[in-house]
Amino acid sequence: MFEYPQGYKLIAGVDEVGRGPLVGAVVTAAVILDPHNPIEGLADSKKLSEKKRLALADEIKEKALAWALGRAEADEIDEINILQASLLAMTRAVKSLKIQPHFVLVDGNKIPKDLDIPAQAVVKGDSIVAEISAASILAKVARDQEMEELDKQYPEYAFAKHKGYPTKLHLEKLAELGALPQHRRSFAPVKKALEQF
Repeated sequence: MFEYPQGYKLIAGVDEVGRGPLVGAVVTAAVILDPHNPIEGLADSKKLSEKKRLALADEIKEKALAWALGRAEADEIDEINILQASLLAMTRAVKSLKIQPHFVLVDGNKIPKDLDIPAQAVVKGDSIVAEISAASILAKVARDQEMEELDKQYPEYAFAKHKGYPTKLHLEKLAELGALPQHRRSFAPVKKALEQF
């Protein structure tokens, strides 16, 4: 059972989606839930069906005291590395909240250094902290939608299927078609594809 930090009224949960993919931004979300308006069924976004995620995302947006998305683009990831880009995107999400929280709970084991708000990293937070679960759902839904948009632009890469992750299909498409401007050039399979073309 997770013990919330004491003495803080507004607590935000933050999570990221998209560290592993070879393409696109890493997307983060920050959420401050309303204790008087609870949301049933919050869980790690990876453990929910797409239908459930979409329904919960709408409910979170409707019921949360505040929510915001953040992102770091592929070129930023290439420049500062995926971990730093994830932390930067988390900071961006928190700073975009219309209400600034008194405390931030961050999924994982690292805290973004530019938060300027007391914070705690929570390993597996997306499974045990409702605010982080909510953030993981919003980030996942947003990133999946971006991949579906990219799929419409480049249907031959099948982004809607693999969401940019380095699946067998994606790696085959990279080898066959080469990298797109949206691909992360610092990631080994993309580097390899760039060398071939």
